[in-house]
Amino acid sequence: MPERISFPQLRLLGVLVLTLLFASKASAESSGQDDLFMHVSNAPGQSYTIKVQGYPSEGEFMADMASFARALRLGSVFDGSKMQIDEAFGKSVTSSILRSGSEFVVIDSAAGSTPKRVIQLAAAPSVRDGRMYLPVTQACRMFSLWLGRSVRYDSGANKIDASLAGRSMPGGGRIGVLPARESASSTDNKPPSSSYIPIQPGAGSSVAGKTTVNDIRVETLANGVVIRFSASGSKRPASFLRPDKQGTAYLTIEDVQGDPKGLARTFQGGVVKSVNPVSLGNGAMQFNIALDTAAFVVKSSSFRYDASNNDYVVSIMSDVDVDAIHRTEKERLIQARLSHDIDKWKLDAVVIDAGHGGKDPGAIGTRGTREKDVVLNVALDLGRFIKQKWPDVKVIYTRKDDRFIPLKERGKIANRYGGKLFISIHCNAIAGDRKEKVRGPEVYILGPHKTDSALKVAMLENSVITEEENYKESYKGFSDEYLIMSSMAQSAFAMQSTELAQAVLGRFDRRGSTISNGVRQAGFMVLWTPSMPSILVETGYLSNPSEEKMLRDRKSQTSIAWAIFQGLQQYRSSYESRMMASGYTK
Repeated sequence: MPERISFPQLRLLGVLVLTLLFASKASAESSGQDDLFMHVSNAPGQSYTIKVQGYPSEGEFMADMASFARALRLGSVFDGSKMQIDEAFGKSVTSSILRSGSEFVVIDSAAGSTPKRVIQLAAAPSVRDGRMYLPVTQACRMFSLWLGRSVRYDSGANKIDASLAGRSMPGGGRIGVLPARESASSTDNKPPSSSYIPIQPGAGSSVAGKTTVNDIRVETLANGVVIRFSASGSKRPASFLRPDKQGTAYLTIEDVQGDPKGLARTFQGGVVKSVNPVSLGNGAMQFNIALDTAAFVVKSSSFRYDASNNDYVVSIMSDVDVDAIHRTEKERLIQARLSHDIDKWKLDAVVIDAGHGGKDPGAIGTRGTREKDVVLNVALDLGRFIKQKWPDVKVIYTRKDDRFIPLKERGKIANRYGGKLFISIHCNAIAGDRKEKVRGPEVYILGPHKTDSALKVAMLENSVITEEENYKESYKGFSDEYLIMSSMAQSAFAMQSTELAQAVLGRFDRRGSTISNGVRQAGFMVLWTPSMPSILVETGYLSNPSEEKMLRDRKSQTSIAWAIFQGLQQYRSSYESRMMASGYTK
């Protein structure tokens, strides 16, 4: 008879089992990666890679939402239970609001000018150690639906690929719904016909919420037609019956709404004679597509779902196969995208930032010349030259009079109004025995301080934050680490910023200058937030008596503005020539 286990032995065995379980879980979590990287592309030749922080949990990477937003150059605010993330990719600024424990994300415009949207997540955000986390797959889906851009997680490579170049999904006031699992497809009661093509929702689609067919467009090609049924809302199951003997094809979309009378179409002289929608009464809508088979020989037909535009697409070929029409349509869509992108990336808005202002005078010369007055005159003159010479370019000022604007707000203004270049104008100063010797203009881009003199200039300009209310709290996260991350985010524009800085610097009269040639880099806070090529121009040293005399002279200020404009002119000519050479043509 086996020996019985005593109670103390049983308790010890239980402790050992629990210890092994905890150790196994800890080992599993520690073996996962604590972060992953996001590759962000803005346009051809403009991209950067940045780390997204988080932690592994039960086989899923939990992404830090503040880190995720920063990687996409979006601002965020978190109060411990609610997070607001702001974006300004389109014409209006929108915000997404996430709440701990809630599966619903509210999308709203800052001005309240567009209807609110709701995105349903598969999992609610959680809070850990003062940060909000979300499974990376859900975070990618949320940003994709909200921003209308491709943000995808590659689990095999453990990386995120984000394309911010153009909207990949329709906007508007639709409700985007993100499921916890794939919707179950159903092909019950389908007709036993080889011409029946079922199209079911793919991964990430859902049958929740309202879907509406808004428009029907027929695009005539040399060898057939493409019929687009444009919808808002989630993807729905659909089926397509190829043309019958009478020449009528049938597209049925389940659980969809629309105005049959308003959607009905009649056409003359083409393959398609008419499209007549019929409500089936069970929530489905059938579209009867009548073809002119007497005048045209229909070679083939097909159906597909276009996820990038949320269109249900029927292709009717009269003389070639379906693959040919798809290739032709793809070429047309690429050309349309290129035409859209040239409008997006052409230099049509310049942001001019006059440093300091209001209660912050900036540097003060020996004769009492205030930096804030000099740079405001230069900024207004520069804006006047741009308006005169480039009437097609919009000028945005961070300030047009003597007022105080916080450093963080200056970059936000640039992003809010769709700036394509950011130029911050300042005057320099130096203390000590060398102040009467050091002179000359300098141009900076954002980056780690390479020299002590660059560090001192940045510290002088950054010291303005002490004039702001609650500056310690407002700039709590602005550390050397934040500078590095901001520099990484700006790396997409590093080449353009450097080229712009070199063009501007080259236009200054450098006779008598004591500084070395070349563009410098330093951690100016005013350059941390603009999402565009950005430079900071130090027009000269107010601490040098002779240079102060020049800087306070009104004609000299206009000459400085003209030199900056000439640099802009050189940069714009080079920039737009490159864009045209890259294929960005209308």
